[in-house]
Amino acid sequence: MPEASRWHRGGIPKHKLSFRKEEIRTTLQELLLYIIFLINLCILTFGVTNPHTYYLNKVISSVFLDTSVPGDERTNFKSICRTADFWKFMEGPLLEGLYWDLRYNDKNSHIYYENILLGVPRVRQLRVRNNTCKVYPSFRPLMTDCYAKYTSANEDVSDFGLKHDTEWKYSAPSINSPWHWGFVGVYHNGGYLFTLSKSKSEAKTKLTNLRLNSWVTRGTRVVFIDFSLYNANVNLFCIIRLVAEFPATGGILTSWQFYSVKLLKYVSYYDYFIASCEVIFFIFLIVFTTQEGKKIKEFKLAYFKSIWNWLELLLLILLKSTEKYPDFYFLAYWHIYYSNIIAITIFFAWMKIFKFISFNKAMFQLSSTLSRCIRDIVGFATMFFMVLLTYAQLGFLLFGSQVEDFSTLQNSIFAQFRIVLGDFNFAGIQQASPVLGPIYFITFIFFVFFILLNMFLAIINYTYSEVKADYSIGRRPDFELGKMIKKSYDNVLEKLKLKKPQKDEDKGIKSTDLAEQARRKGFDENEIRSAEQMKKWKERLEKKYYSTEIQDDYQPVTQEEFKDLFLYAVELEKELHYISLKLNRVMRKVSALPY
Repeated sequence: MPEASRWHRGGIPKHKLSFRKEEIRTTLQELLLYIIFLINLCILTFGVTNPHTYYLNKVISSVFLDTSVPGDERTNFKSICRTADFWKFMEGPLLEGLYWDLRYNDKNSHIYYENILLGVPRVRQLRVRNNTCKVYPSFRPLMTDCYAKYTSANEDVSDFGLKHDTEWKYSAPSINSPWHWGFVGVYHNGGYLFTLSKSKSEAKTKLTNLRLNSWVTRGTRVVFIDFSLYNANVNLFCIIRLVAEFPATGGILTSWQFYSVKLLKYVSYYDYFIASCEVIFFIFLIVFTTQEGKKIKEFKLAYFKSIWNWLELLLLILLKSTEKYPDFYFLAYWHIYYSNIIAITIFFAWMKIFKFISFNKAMFQLSSTLSRCIRDIVGFATMFFMVLLTYAQLGFLLFGSQVEDFSTLQNSIFAQFRIVLGDFNFAGIQQASPVLGPIYFITFIFFVFFILLNMFLAIINYTYSEVKADYSIGRRPDFELGKMIKKSYDNVLEKLKLKKPQKDEDKGIKSTDLAEQARRKGFDENEIRSAEQMKKWKERLEKKYYSTEIQDDYQPVTQEEFKDLFLYAVELEKELHYISLKLNRVMRKVSALPY
């Protein structure tokens, strides 16, 4: 039959409808497969994570960080600030912790009885040469020695001191060892190093000799203390690094690293179950890589226009990615790096689930709101970060020398976000500048908190109202996942005869009941028949033109369908005219009533 016209949100041809159903079925299959992959990835991720790592780190750190030095209960490794305090720690809490307990017929030290010291500890330092800093000419006669901050160019690689043992001779760094990022410098592996003996007395004698012969001097910029422990009860290695930096300003800055990692992977039956999950994960990796390769080949440049395709590519990239000192730090470093990659991977894997649940009503409204207001948000974010950076620079220049939160530009930027969240040190700001401090704080709260953040909420609220209005008039996703799952579930129950199918007889009974109710309320037979006819037209037309399986906005209609639409419009016009007459009649009666 020839096409008469095009009707907005019209019907779908049968071949397109079958294609749409096939697309929905494929989406549901992809969702089921991805849920299986996500469960496997979660098992793989959390299976290699040991809940005992925190407690092991806490116990070991309490031994070496919180123990006071001899003669001063207020000084421990966290608070040492002088070279004398550093040597007190080395000869006191460090030795007491390393040689905590020696068992009978066992030469290994057992820290807290359960943690075996692997090999022996290693101590190394990095130094800078004398006369490496530039001094103003007028002050050169006053400065006989000058040691600049640590850099590779300023590093001292010559022998010093007694020069007959390894601790006085420079050792070149290894190529593959990671660098250490400290408070005031970035340090490579190598330098002047020595190892402690398994005997506590010999180790104490060695440290005493080094102290008396000035192993730590003005040229020292950092000292590393490295050792490793193993706890067989929980199958964890604990790699410890204690760092004491000697900045060019004087004093000591201490930091520490405690890495509890599982380096022996396959020990228990549960570990072998994790190994089987790794095999399944590898199969999924091959399948997903093949799928994405086919999509790129099929869609070419159009493939990269979808944010979900970029997310899938990012996921694929992340998924591929005894008398001597045992250097476990290298293994621990890369194990932590691997754990970070896994954490990012599981994050984006969960983010991808939004691709499927976006067919839900609430998620559709959320995604539509964000996509509509993205331009406004980008413009607002530009203005917001300009104001934030302006206040960060102002805070750094005003309070950088007095308040730790503003000591660097980076810390100052973070301080702005903390102020927005209610975490700030107003007393420190006020003490640093009694006049400018309160002015800075009040103006920042006014512009950022009361104006900019409320503008951001207004943008989101306005766009969300528009999306809800569009959804209420029929602009909604092609299909809603919840309804599809519920419909499939009902079909399964009907096939298993656990639920009675809804028959047309029930609808007829309901229609008869409505007609009886209309007669009781005084409607005549002509009005009831007209209403029933309009209801049938409405149901047929809604099924045709407002189906949830609509593919295009505009679909062709036939002459017969157009005739039905025309008759439906005529009946609506008659009904509207009839209601208008009754309303006029009522208004005349109301106006005739005496006041």
